Amino acid sequence: MRGWYHWRMRQATSLHRGLSRVPGELGTAFLGWGASWWRVFHFGALALVMALSPATYDKENRAVTARQIYFTAWQVLPWFTLLSALLSMVLIHIVVETTLSYGLSQYALEMVARVLVLELIPLLAALFVALRSGAAINTEVALMHIRGDFDALRRAGADPLRRELVPRVIGSAVSVVALATVSGMVALVLAYIGVYGFSPWGLVGYTRTIGQVFDLQVTLGLALKTTLFGVAVAVIPITASLDTPREVRLAPVAVLRGMVRLFLVLALLQGASLALKYV
Repeated sequence: MRGWYHWRMRQATSLHRGLSRVPGELGTAFLGWGASWWRVFHFGALALVMALSPATYDKENRAVTARQIYFTAWQVLPWFTLLSALLSMVLIHIVVETTLSYGLSQYALEMVARVLVLELIPLLAALFVALRSGAAINTEVALMHIRGDFDALRRAGADPLRRELVPRVIGSAVSVVALATVSGMVALVLAYIGVYGFSPWGLVGYTRTIGQVFDLQVTLGLALKTTLFGVAVAVIPITASLDTPREVRLAPVAVLRGMVRLFLVLALLQGASLALKYV
């Protein structure tokens, strides 16, 4: 009986010690979480300021930036445009047939513009660039960080942020904006064909409806959201890579952590955009 009592006391003591450590561990975890997001915002602000500075674009940096834009935007533009056009045709057909069946065909074009062009295509472009280029950038930067390439650049008198990282941010942002813009224009053309056919007599009603949807506030909001998508696609994976300890085995962890954070931010940006428009 006495042995059982002492055993219970030891269990209670260990439980008390474990519970007493919980607030400290939670506080440490919260501080680490806040510090990691602060580094994301800090790096994003530095990259944005440097991207807007004319001094960034010397001869070598222009070549690096052009190469990044070519690989992230120009190479995939035809394939992504074709993919988004096929998806747009399917969604336009569904919307037109549904509105006709309910006698609401006059709202078909507006629904297509709002759902497809304003919401789905920018998000699809961001996800496409994130999966194709964001993960690759994440892995590349993580390996450069682990190998010490950035330290070598500093010793050589070059700024790693200006020379290696900012061009990747610019390339990703341009890629998302370009893919979303071209695909949105193609979707609007397909929407006209889906609603009015190939007749030119629907141009007046078409331009009036599209003008009502894309007023100045909505257009500026779409441009801002798409740009933020593009910046997030590069900034968040790069920051996750720079936070990784210099061990090769941790490179996949950095890639996974960066992509999870990126998808979370994209979801939050899309949710905030919907809330500002419709709530």
